[in-house]
Amino acid sequence: MEAYEQCLKTMYGLRRFGIKLGLDVISQILEGLGQPQNAYRTIHVAGTNGKGSVASMLAGILQTAGFSVGLYTSPHLIHFNERIRIDGRPVTDPEIVEAYRAIRKVQKADREPTFFEFTTAMALYLFKQHRVDWAVVETGMGGRLDATNLLAPEVSIITNISLEHKGYLGNTVAAITYEKAGIIKSATPVVTGVTQPSAIAVVEKKAQTLKAPCFRLGHDFRCRRLPSGSFHYTGLDHHWKHLTTNLLGPHQAGNASLALAATEVLMQKGVTIKEDHIRQALNRVSWPGRLETVCQEPRIILDGAHNLAAARNLGRYLAETYPDNKIIMVAGILDDKPAEEMLSALLAVCDHAVITAPTIDRAIPADVLARTAKKFVAKVDEQPTVDRAVARALQIVRQDQVICIAGSLYVVGEAMQTLQQMGLMK
Repeated sequence: MEAYEQCLKTMYGLRRFGIKLGLDVISQILEGLGQPQNAYRTIHVAGTNGKGSVASMLAGILQTAGFSVGLYTSPHLIHFNERIRIDGRPVTDPEIVEAYRAIRKVQKADREPTFFEFTTAMALYLFKQHRVDWAVVETGMGGRLDATNLLAPEVSIITNISLEHKGYLGNTVAAITYEKAGIIKSATPVVTGVTQPSAIAVVEKKAQTLKAPCFRLGHDFRCRRLPSGSFHYTGLDHHWKHLTTNLLGPHQAGNASLALAATEVLMQKGVTIKEDHIRQALNRVSWPGRLETVCQEPRIILDGAHNLAAARNLGRYLAETYPDNKIIMVAGILDDKPAEEMLSALLAVCDHAVITAPTIDRAIPADVLARTAKKFVAKVDEQPTVDRAVARALQIVRQDQVICIAGSLYVVGEAMQTLQQMGLMK
């Protein structure tokens, strides 16, 4: 345990090097490790929202079909090991130590790897150690210069695009799409959910240049939501009716459709996946901290909703599901996000807001965020820490009300820890 804690402490210290977009350091590390990413087949997922949902659905489909599957996502909510999963389970502490030591042994670059470069190398190394058949890998930021972009995937997925990380990726949808489209590889199919004309143009141009077949949601495949909550999927080769997913929210039908189109691409390549595998996997899939109900009495919903698009999705879901505004919103937001617009989306359906800040230096202080919150809801409390905000929400909640915790995955992670300590969730 001491070795594990020391490894994490050293890795978190790498944050001081910030975000360095480029592939030189990760290339050198993977070469030293014997190119572990070439030991299994991969699926690469980029985009603004829905990456984790799509990745977890695909990992579940492949696992249900009988394959051993690695899944790499970020960030984690409580434990670092959540980022690297084998067949649905986080890797163990000793495996983290083993991977850490293997990377330290081969690391020779002039620059220290960033935290994300280091964790990416760990994931790819551990997938080889476990002899997985498939790895589903989510980008960290962007795509073209992301540390994950040394894969030779069977299919690339770009979920959607909205303005994010503008200091690194560009100030327009087209510029950001150019970075995300950097994961498209020569003659490798790409599945995408982008909708803006400028984004579509960038993706299609890149795909055409690389002779990569391009399949668009709403054009080459589509879904139709039904009043029952299920949906019909009309795809590249298949028409599947009355599908349901364990993930909540109307937007999940679109995410599922991206996963299904990618699954059809794999089936075209000869991968044995049956309709029953797909239905089972969609009904079992879980993605913690994303529209997750963790307690029934009182009802507590967690949703990262960490950018404007996600906040609007959550707002729509809450408006549809709880139209009488009996919601207490616990929210904290980071300073690189459009806080006022996000609060407008989150608080429009709420009766009471408890504003807080997670323990990360990029968090907007609770008192500052609370002033903005008062523009959208009459009853606003502020609490300096997430644990106190959760306690306050539990103190004021009535039997007919729902507590929703959102605005940042860091807020959700800290809230999970608090709720576990209180015995309100496992």
